[in-house]
Amino acid sequence: MISPEELAGMIDHTNIKPNTTKDDIKKLCKECVEYSFSSACVTPTNVALAYEILGDTDVKVCSVVGFPFGTNKSEIKAFEALVAVEDGAVELDMVMNIGAMKSSENALVQRDIEDVVESADGTVVKVIIETALLTDDEKIGASILSQKAGADYVKTSTGIGYSGANVYDVKLIRETIGSNMGVKASGSIRNLKTALEMIDAEASRIGTSTGPAIMNELLKK
Repeated sequence: MISPEELAGMIDHTNIKPNTTKDDIKKLCKECVEYSFSSACVTPTNVALAYEILGDTDVKVCSVVGFPFGTNKSEIKAFEALVAVEDGAVELDMVMNIGAMKSSENALVQRDIEDVVESADGTVVKVIIETALLTDDEKIGASILSQKAGADYVKTSTGIGYSGANVYDVKLIRETIGSNMGVKASGSIRNLKTALEMIDAEASRIGTSTGPAIMNELLKK
C-alpha cells in the first residue's frame, strides 16, 4: 500500500471552478499545507493569492493556461503562461489545441505547446489533451507532440464537461511517452480506489478537487 506521504506528494489539489471565491482559494491552500499536497491548482486570477499564501511553504502553485477549451491563439497562451509565472506559478497545466489535433495540424499543435514551454522558461508544463474528445490514434499523436515540444507531463483531462481519466488512457499515454515524462490523471478521481487505480496504471500525478477526502480514506479518519 502506498504511504500517506507518497500519495500526498502526487496530488495536485484543485479548484478551477468559475464561481470560486477568495475564501475558497484560502481553504484550498490551507488544505494543501495540512496534507502536504504537491500543488494547489488554480485559475490565473487566483495565482497571486495562492502564491501569497503558499510562497513560504513546500506546496507549489499551479495555474491553468488556455483553459478550458484550448482554443486561444498560441501567442495568447504564451502570454498567459508568462503572467502566471510572474504571479508565482511554478507549474502550468495548458490545454492543447484540440481542434487542430483532430484536423491533423500537427505542426500547429506542437508549436502551440512549444510557445508555452518557451514562455514558461523552465516552469513545469503539463499538456491537457482532453482524452474524451480524441481517438486512440489522436491520443498517441498528442502525447508524442507534447513530448517533442518539450513538455514535462501529458495530462488526460480538464475535468470540465467531459469524462475524465480512466485506466486505459493512462496506460496508453504511458506506453507512448515512456518513462521520461510524467502522466497526470485528472477528472472523475474522487476516491482512494480510483486514485490508486491511476497510480497502478503508472500515473505520476493525480489532479483532483477531493484531495482531503482521498487522504482521509487512506488515513482512515
